[in-house]
Amino acid sequence: MPDGRVAHEYRGWLSKWTNYLKGYQKRWFVLNNGLLSYYRTQEEMAHTCRGTINLAGAIVDTIDNLNFVISNGGTQQFYLRASSPVDRQRWVTALELAKAKAIKQFEAEHSVSGASWSDPSTPVLDSTASLHTLTTKFEELTTCSALLYRRNGEFQREISDFKPDQAPAARADGAAAAGNDSYAQLKAALEKATLVKVSTSAVMAACNDFMSAAQVHQKTVTEELNSEREKRHRMEETVEAIAKQHNALECAVKKRAPSSSVGDEEMGDGGSEGSAVPSSEQPDGLSGKSSLPSDNEYDGPSDGEDDDDEFYDAEEGPRGSPLPPGARTRSPYGASRSSASAINSTSGESTSIGAGTAEERGVALQPVSWPDLPPLDPKRSRQQRSTIPPKPNHRMSLWGIMKNCIGRDLSKIPMPVNFNEPLSFLQRLCEVELEYSSLLNKAARCGDSLEQLVLVAAFTVSTYSSTAYRTGKPFNPLLGETYEFDRTADLGWRCLCEQVSHHPPASAMHVETKLWQFWQDFSMSSKFRGKYLQILPRGTAHLAFRDTGDHYTCSKVTTTIHNIIVGKLWMDQSGEAKIVNHKTGDYCVLKYYPYSYFSKDPAHKVTGVVYNSNKQARYHLSGTWDDRIQYQKVLSTAAPGGPGVVGKTPSTKLGPVQLAWQKSDVDPGYDGRYGFCSLACALNDPKETGMAPTDSRFRPDQRLMEEGNYDDANIVKVKLEDAQRARRHQLEARIAEMESSGRAADAAGLRYKPRWFEPVDDLLTGTVMHTYRGGYWEAKENGKWPSDVLDLWSSGTIEK
Repeated sequence: MPDGRVAHEYRGWLSKWTNYLKGYQKRWFVLNNGLLSYYRTQEEMAHTCRGTINLAGAIVDTIDNLNFVISNGGTQQFYLRASSPVDRQRWVTALELAKAKAIKQFEAEHSVSGASWSDPSTPVLDSTASLHTLTTKFEELTTCSALLYRRNGEFQREISDFKPDQAPAARADGAAAAGNDSYAQLKAALEKATLVKVSTSAVMAACNDFMSAAQVHQKTVTEELNSEREKRHRMEETVEAIAKQHNALECAVKKRAPSSSVGDEEMGDGGSEGSAVPSSEQPDGLSGKSSLPSDNEYDGPSDGEDDDDEFYDAEEGPRGSPLPPGARTRSPYGASRSSASAINSTSGESTSIGAGTAEERGVALQPVSWPDLPPLDPKRSRQQRSTIPPKPNHRMSLWGIMKNCIGRDLSKIPMPVNFNEPLSFLQRLCEVELEYSSLLNKAARCGDSLEQLVLVAAFTVSTYSSTAYRTGKPFNPLLGETYEFDRTADLGWRCLCEQVSHHPPASAMHVETKLWQFWQDFSMSSKFRGKYLQILPRGTAHLAFRDTGDHYTCSKVTTTIHNIIVGKLWMDQSGEAKIVNHKTGDYCVLKYYPYSYFSKDPAHKVTGVVYNSNKQARYHLSGTWDDRIQYQKVLSTAAPGGPGVVGKTPSTKLGPVQLAWQKSDVDPGYDGRYGFCSLACALNDPKETGMAPTDSRFRPDQRLMEEGNYDDANIVKVKLEDAQRARRHQLEARIAEMESSGRAADAAGLRYKPRWFEPVDDLLTGTVMHTYRGGYWEAKENGKWPSDVLDLWSSGTIEK
């Protein structure tokens, strides 16, 4: 097959989807003259074509790095699979070029020469008449040329048969017969020569006529072309004038409109749309336009739907908010709004990025209580397990699952554990946030706040590193489920998570060390787009350092899961994340680029810029979220085009490249244990003791799955969900009874409240978030758990 350039004909082997019984079968494909045909073997090209599709009206759609589809918009559809990503790319390129060429050829054959939208009468008639004359003359010329060719052949044969040396001998001997034969041959040759002369004259005349007609047609076409050029020039002038009028009207509307910036939730930085930094305050050093594309450059693979489709295992938890009715409402941009937003709006201060420190905005930083943790002592640390039972090879029929869903309430259909990994979402949250916690230890000892911000930014990127190969779905936590992981002896931190809400799902997390504290209220929504699923994160993460007093807030980006129905699952990250130091006013903007087959950039690309409080770029970050993040210090600004510069206007000279974070090597055999790293293997260790009764380690369906007993795990999972559904109905019935009897205050007290976290107003973000209220680690130390701790697991037993 051609390599590099695409020839007029392209051929090779591809796998074509036939039916559900045979699946993909190998076929020989030939692309020629805008037609794609296929055969079972190369030998069939001489006699049997199995199918052909015209690319002029076809659509070529890529599915993944091996599969693509060709459809003509009707009944013909070819589902094809290449042997390698390179081979798929060559085929797609060849098909696109052949399609473009076929469309041009089709338009050329069916277009009317000299058609005009302003004066369609005379030029079109003249062009058509002259073209008809030219075609007629060309046919006459062809006929005369064929006649001349035939006459010339006959004349040549006569000349070759004639022998002139026989005539003198015949006359000398007086042989009259021989003379007569020579004379006859000569006479025949002269007749043939006469015919050739006549035919030649006819050809010459036909050529003259054809040339005359061609000149007339050329003159007509030239006149029409000049006319079209003039019309095009007039149209361009008209469009330019309309554009100027539109721009003038736009400016007039902006002058009359009140001078207010776009809402904080929509733009994040309070700037103009299409820029990472306000256009009126473009930072010195790095152009936000060139280094960080705006949100408008990528909206994700959306098809225009706006409905949020939330997918859960089953409808398990109690409905309603943990807060009293009316105290918490949903924002169209994901975060929950509360009375804190009213405080910020009335004060007239902006919480957008680059708006200054929290002190300048009149917002007090949340006080942090630092626990008295013991020093690091690996000797007193319990040996953590480093592996789990291997993943069994259980086959799963997607069609069987869909068949069982027919006629049932979709909200009550539990997803089988075959889609899961043996971890709760709370455990998964602990893993992704703390796998590279050493970056925060390093940042806590950093004397420069900007360098500290670089390490914090690298830490936020590292939380996505395992999603490159981990596609299993964690178990949805039950309402009130908790998870704690105490690694103060060897790693210096301890973590507590709790499922604080189920509809919408929300998990609260709190991590504390001697050097820093990290807490967040994480929730999400999902959008199912057919071939992929988008997970839209909500909530904000907080990070506080003890020695420096720096307080950061971080946002997350969109996760897209591809090949939901067919193919191998893979994840991608896209969007813009913002990290703000509310003490100093420094901030960082990170851009996650969506993967594209046609992009020259590396997959999983991330870029970012660290700005100081004056909106001046000080560090440039680059790398990939699944491998490493590097950073360069901004040395000085320079004229565009100098060595070692990025951006456009102004350009920036950067220092040497330094490594901020690099992903650890995967452990041997990770694929056989759900892709778990050593930290993930220790999360669900059954030998851990002293946890709360609601801890995820006690979850029976999750434990059964880890042991390879998928059938019992599915049974127990349904029992746990039914039990929680029953608790919810019972609670709703009691609340309804109290409200009907006029005891609304007592009914409000029955609504579910998290045990270890409480909702508070976050003045930095203007939202309500759940923060740790304390008491868990003290209860664990005393071995006495409160009486109101839920019993979540007793219903998940199997009768033998």
